[in-house]
Formats: sequence, C-alpha cells, structure tokens
Amino acid sequence: MVKHAKPRAFYDEFFRRGPGEKNTTYCPGCGHGNAHKLIAEAITELGIQDRTVFISPVGCSVFAYYYFDTGNVQAAHGRAPAVATGVARAREDAILISYQGDGDLAGIGMGAIMHAANRGEHMAVFFINNAIYGMTGGQMAPTTLVGQRTLTTPDGRTAGREGFPIGMCEILDKLTAPVFIERVSLGDPGRIIRARRAVKKALTNQVDRKGFSFVEILSPCPINWKMTPVEARKWLIANLEPLFPLGSFRNLEEPPAAYGYRKPVSDQELLEIFAAEKSLNLESRRGLVEDQYVKIAGFGGQGVMSAGVLLANCAIAEENNATWLPSYGPEMRGGTANAGVIVSRDQIGSPVVDHANFLIAMNGPSLDSFEDSVVPGGTILVNTSLIDRKVRRSDVKVLYAPLTEIAAQAGLTAAATVAALTMYAAETGAVSLDTIKKVIPLSIKKKSLIDVNIKAVDLAAEYHANNLRGQI
Repeated sequence: MVKHAKPRAFYDEFFRRGPGEKNTTYCPGCGHGNAHKLIAEAITELGIQDRTVFISPVGCSVFAYYYFDTGNVQAAHGRAPAVATGVARAREDAILISYQGDGDLAGIGMGAIMHAANRGEHMAVFFINNAIYGMTGGQMAPTTLVGQRTLTTPDGRTAGREGFPIGMCEILDKLTAPVFIERVSLGDPGRIIRARRAVKKALTNQVDRKGFSFVEILSPCPINWKMTPVEARKWLIANLEPLFPLGSFRNLEEPPAAYGYRKPVSDQELLEIFAAEKSLNLESRRGLVEDQYVKIAGFGGQGVMSAGVLLANCAIAEENNATWLPSYGPEMRGGTANAGVIVSRDQIGSPVVDHANFLIAMNGPSLDSFEDSVVPGGTILVNTSLIDRKVRRSDVKVLYAPLTEIAAQAGLTAAATVAALTMYAAETGAVSLDTIKKVIPLSIKKKSLIDVNIKAVDLAAEYHANNLRGQI
C-alpha cells in the first residue's frame, strides 16, 4: 500500500494563519503551493534537509520560512542571490535555494541574479514567473505580456511605452558559467511532472557541487489575473507558454570552470591582513560615566570620517561598544560631512546621533547646523582656526581651540580632527590618550603619517592641559 504524506522538508503545521487554521498564505489556485511541494519533495528525496538554506526575498515568497523546515534567511528585495552567495562561500557544504518571483528577480534584482550566474555560484534558483506583481496588488512586471492589463497598465502593456517582456532563460543562456537552465510550467499535471524533474536536477547539481542552476517556473496567479483557478491554468498554457517556450536551455555534465572556493578567513589571518596586534594591552571597560553621543562635523577633506572611525576603534579596543554612522554631501572635497559615534557599555540599538552630548565643530557651517541639536549640559568643541563666532547657547559647555593651527604645528593640517579627538578624550575620559596613540598605527593607511598624527595628539593634549582644563 502506498501512503502519500507531506514531505519531511515541510513543517508539520503551517503557523502563518494562526492556531488551528489549516489554510496557507497563498490564494486559491496559486502556483506557489505546487512549486513549494516540488522543492520539498526533492529536498526530502535527496536527504539534504539539514544542509539546505532557503533564501526568500520580498514578494509572495516572503513567507517560505513558515513552510520549509530548513535553514531560512530573509533577504532584501531582489538580493536573494547576493545573500545566497555569502552563505555559499561561508558554508561549503550548504545547499542554497534562491526562491524568487518575476518582479523581484527580473526587476530590482536583475543585477544580482546576472552576476551570481556569471560567477557560477553554487545555488539553485527557482524563478516563479506569473507575469505580474502578485503580493502588492497586480502591477506590471518585467515579464508581463504585451497587451496584458494590470493595475499599472489598465489599457494593456505596450512595447513602445513599457517595453517588451523579458525572457530570463534566454538572457542567462548567453552567459558561460551556468550549468543548468530550464523553463517549465505548472499548467497541468503532465507539465508539473516535468517541472518536478527539473527541480530535482537543479538540487542534484548542488549536491554534486556543479554550480549555478536556474529553473524558471511558469505559474498561475488567478486572483491578479481575475480568473478562476481552472481558467488561469488554461490561460497560462495558451498565452505564457508561446511567449516563454518550455524546454531545456542548458544541461552540462561538467561546469565550464572549476569553482575557486576560498575558505573563510580566520580571526588570526584577519589580524595579519590588517597588520593588527592581537593584544594592545589596553585597560578594558574604562567605566563610562555616561553613554557618549558624539557628532564630528566639518567639510570633506578634514578627516571627519576617519576621526569617527578612530574614535569607534578606540572605544572597541577598550572593550566598550561603539557605532559609527557617516553622512556627507556628493562632493569629494569641500562638501558637508559629519559622523555620529556612540560609545556605550551596553548594546547600542541605533547608530543615529540626533542629539549629541559632545559636538566637534570643525567649521562655521557645522556649528550653524548642529549647535541647537546638542543636549542641554552637553559640550561643544569649536575650531577657532576656522570659526570666528561664539556659541550662542548658555546651557552647554564650550571649548574654544585652534585645532587646525595645532595640527599645522605638528606638520599636517589634516590631523586637526585627531587633535579634536584628543581634546575630547582629555575632557571626557571616554577613551584614554594612550589608547588613541596605540590605535592610530592600526587606523592610518599611510605609515608615513603615523608619527605626525601622534605628535598632533601630544600638542593637543598639551594645549588642553594649559588652556582648557577647568574651563566652564
């Protein structure tokens, strides 16, 4: 007696709809249920459930993790192949499935899928082509037929206005690296059986480490096509299949080139790559009096971003938590630039610094922009070399220092932000001057500039001690 059962690769119960409800997330007649079952059966038959990682992006595929009892990673819209690439390169034994719709893969994700295919990444891509955006209400997709009515083409798609439908199998077949490309259909039981073979072949290729496999699955979408499930299957056969011909485009026994797998880099190798010492012998967890929300602002070319990274690295070296978030205008030099740095003993929920308790203003526009955002009781460090006005507020502490001149004395005006960090450290004690000096060699790419930056630290510390200590 043959007993038919749900494939083991599925969860026993689908909890998306809530306790006790038996229906799935998919609309009546939708092809995703058929596609899911074909994939789950192949996973179960091949015995790869514990190795499989399902990558699902935005769209009707977004809830795959409610169905597949495998590894699951949620990806941004169109980026499933990029995420799958990262997983494949980190886990050599993983079986990667990128499950995508036509709006996702052939629209916003076109670049991601093309480059993953061109690299021959180890993954099986299952491309659900129903010629429409399903989840968001039935807008035109890259695969929508000429003349087809959708929410965004109420009079029908035209070649002159919206362009022609895109054939993804035909495009990918122009690349060298893919080993398997096939288009199948869910139009009737016979076609579903052929689709099952293609799905299993794509996953078998992953087991055999052959490379990139792509299966395009023509699928009905009755709700957005405004048809009954039976009508939708007939329409698929009569209209989609002539435009997107079924068949095998490529089925190679051997990949065109051996995949150059590179094992993940170890922590020790990373330290050697970045020429970092494993231990800096620093004082750990210096016991911050309060969390630090630092805004460093100036113009492009002043080293604002580098100073933010340096401060964050110093905080991390002392075993505090830190985040760094840059913001800058389009200009490489001379445009606005600012960086927000948070230092805390606790986990940091967001890297955004809207209200700083310490502002480093390197030029006039920066002081104008951020003076009012400093919290009452906070501190503002003003670079008097470039700012000729006083701080207007009376509820903050203000430090006035010629930061650019101090850096020039050290021999490098671009070290003005290092001088500023030094004064910040001396004023708050959030990081030590010793830590700054030890981290500078690890943060500066040009080794010839290490000594001059350390000299800027010494000169700034001296200026703070002689002119700013005890200032109100």
